[in-house]
Amino acid sequence: MNSTLRHFGFPVHDLEKYKYFVGDGMENLVRRSLPNSVKTDPRLISRCIEMMRRIYERNWNVKSRPYPGIPELLDALSACGLKMAVLSNKPHILTQRVIEGLLPAWRFEVVMGECPPVPRKPDPSSALGIASRLGVEPAGFLFLGDTATDMKTSNAAGMYAVGALWGFRNAEELILGGAKKLIAKPAELLELL
Repeated sequence: MNSTLRHFGFPVHDLEKYKYFVGDGMENLVRRSLPNSVKTDPRLISRCIEMMRRIYERNWNVKSRPYPGIPELLDALSACGLKMAVLSNKPHILTQRVIEGLLPAWRFEVVMGECPPVPRKPDPSSALGIASRLGVEPAGFLFLGDTATDMKTSNAAGMYAVGALWGFRNAEELILGGAKKLIAKPAELLELL
């Protein structure tokens, strides 16, 4: 996003700010990043969204890697024979690329990004769609996420919301978002099963 901002001559942001700009889809990321003086210019916003999308498509894997402990967690979950799915507010094609590129060794039954006209998280439609595709009642899902958006999605879908403290947001936000449990390390998820 900073590359997009620089291209248009706007101020850039540090990593800490981006932790609160992301999570609700690329369009919201762009809108939150732009200076207030241009947030009412729909043509400029559209151009920024398109540029951000192109830059992200080329650079999504730069410095990207699984969090420490995630490969081991996925190994353990796979060994248990549990069905796993991914739900993201990233565009669908990019979500698939990220999973194929960063987590190719594990089988996910469903990988779903933002797919209009289905509303993005926190609307529960995508989560409920995944439950239906897997033939699992929503109450049988443990929904792990690192934002209030994830916790709200989980609760709205009737799933068990678990907040990941190693992600983008803090414990307070996750609790306010509806987390039923917080975990500090990926391996702690296994204790909840």
